[in-house]
Amino acid sequence: MNAPDAIVAMRTVCHFVDGRRVIGRSGRYADVFDPNTGDVQAKVPLASAEEVDDAVRSAIAAQPAWAAVNPQRRARVMFEFKRLIELHMDELAALLSSEHGKVIADAKGDIQRGLEVIEFVCGIPHLLKGEYTQGAGGGIDVYSMRQPLGVVAGITPFNFPAMIPLWMMGPAIASGNAFILKPSERDPSTSVRLAELLIEAGLPPGVLNVVHGDKNCVEAILHHPQIKAVSFVGSSDIAQSVFQQAGASGKRVQAMGGAKNHGIVMPDADLDQAVADIIGAAYGSAGERCMALPVVVPVGEQTAVMLRARLIAAIKALKIGASTDPSVHYGPVISAAHKARIENYIRIGVEEGAELVLDGRGFSLAGHERGFFIGPSLFDHVKPVMKSYQEEIFGPVLQMVRAQTFDEALQLASKHPYGNGVAIFTRNGDAAREFADRVEVGMVGINVPIPVPVAYHSFGGWKRSGFGDLNQYGMDGVRFYTRTKTVTQRWPRGGPVTDQSFIIPTLR
Repeated sequence: MNAPDAIVAMRTVCHFVDGRRVIGRSGRYADVFDPNTGDVQAKVPLASAEEVDDAVRSAIAAQPAWAAVNPQRRARVMFEFKRLIELHMDELAALLSSEHGKVIADAKGDIQRGLEVIEFVCGIPHLLKGEYTQGAGGGIDVYSMRQPLGVVAGITPFNFPAMIPLWMMGPAIASGNAFILKPSERDPSTSVRLAELLIEAGLPPGVLNVVHGDKNCVEAILHHPQIKAVSFVGSSDIAQSVFQQAGASGKRVQAMGGAKNHGIVMPDADLDQAVADIIGAAYGSAGERCMALPVVVPVGEQTAVMLRARLIAAIKALKIGASTDPSVHYGPVISAAHKARIENYIRIGVEEGAELVLDGRGFSLAGHERGFFIGPSLFDHVKPVMKSYQEEIFGPVLQMVRAQTFDEALQLASKHPYGNGVAIFTRNGDAAREFADRVEVGMVGINVPIPVPVAYHSFGGWKRSGFGDLNQYGMDGVRFYTRTKTVTQRWPRGGPVTDQSFIIPTLR
């Protein structure tokens, strides 16, 4: 859309380039809503290819000097960044919540999980250490080193405006790269504030630049010849397109897609604990998590009957309200369009023959009638052939798919097109071990409903949930943003020169 005259009187989000906020020049803007009220609270500029190029030029100028800073000093910047994030936690959480709609406690969790990756990369001097072999041959030593790629980029989704940018920028910058961040235009302000704090922590201007935009901005990043790697998190169709386009441009790519995570409930599970876990995982953050648990699979009819009764009671006790209300379980979804999309999937599920046990459509919050609220929905007797089961809903909708055996439940998760996360609830260690070994999913929880790995492991799904060979954060994050150089060296000892060999060198 074109910038209206009223934009002067409204808060305008800025790009962040070369260490400062920069007003957009493209003349194109998007609305940033307050999901609680439905009102437009700000305008965000949509960068042109020229503005992306400005950010890249700033990064190119700053990166060599930053790469030359020794890893210990780069780590000190990360330590200070961590301190500043903790100091400004309340401010960041309020800003994030105001644009996303997740409750304040959940917003703080969003920031904290990203902060844990910053804690991890504070150990970058150790993480960048290579390998060394003395005496690999006569007078020959071999060693390897990890070096930064140069200028790299991250494209992040709306659902975690702090965590996912921190997942990407932390390993990239600590490893000596300059980083271009393109956050979601739906909730862009948190990224800009984080960039300011990182400059305050001692990062040189230009090492981190933030540009806002839509498809035009993304295309400029994917095809820019000076950007060496792209990390992406979003829907699977776009993730696959990003993987193909950026790869065709000669870039290193990791692209994380959507999910349809299953929770398998065995007959011996602690049902009360399982229900508490499933409710939080399915409806927390209004279901707008790629690691949400939107499918529950009870094994055996008796398990299904008991689980259903407990789920209904727990869902009816949920409180939905404004994201600023500390007593509510979840707030509004991100936009009116996304609310309509979720409601459409509920309609599809009904038309397909699933039993709609609880219907969240039509929910209205007094005083916030124009807000993007939707109540919790529960389906039972969902079949694997249904579109509403095959596709990601990304909202407060829980579907129950009944299985008669352990193997049937395992196959449901394994054969689904998505392979992000899965959980099993059981007291049987042998069943849990077999499930973890056999299930064809990238992240597995055993009595853990949202199995997001800790920061020193790595995050990544299989099948249509992840494109690329390396995962997010952990050592995979360091590997993704660096390349290995291996040196074979020999120092002359003096004496006569030996004959030149015309065969490939071998070590004897």
